[in-house]
Amino acid sequence: WSRDLADHKLIGIDIESGHFIDGCQFMWKTVGMSTTPTALGPAATICCTPSDRTPIEVAHAERLARTFRALGDPARLRLISLVAANEASEACVCDLTEPLGLSQGTVSHHLKVLVDTGIFTREKRGTWAYYRLVPGALDSIARSLISN
Repeated sequence: WSRDLADHKLIGIDIESGHFIDGCQFMWKTVGMSTTPTALGPAATICCTPSDRTPIEVAHAERLARTFRALGDPARLRLISLVAANEASEACVCDLTEPLGLSQGTVSHHLKVLVDTGIFTREKRGTWAYYRLVPGALDSIARSLISN
């Protein structure tokens, strides 16, 4: 470790102020007036254990981001809650407009977004469409973040 002070700043260690940017990867102590860093031993590697999981692929991340954007709307979260709370676990758009205080067209748009992201299924019965939560859809979204 015979690098000069300028090199230490390049790797994220500011010896003069005592701030350590990469504390997880390197734990240093300053001995006396020396600017030579000293590794603190086994504790330095505990938080840096490589993961045995692979991160999600770009395409999967993009699909998942679309789903999270769909879930990021309060009206859509209320729709999920209303449909899930219904005794038959399904609801017609005509039953959802009043509780949300939105027009039928706006509610239909939100329902379409939830169908397109795979959270709801849609079944046409006569002139009305009925929406049902896809079993396990929300669990699947959560698992996809951690199970790769």
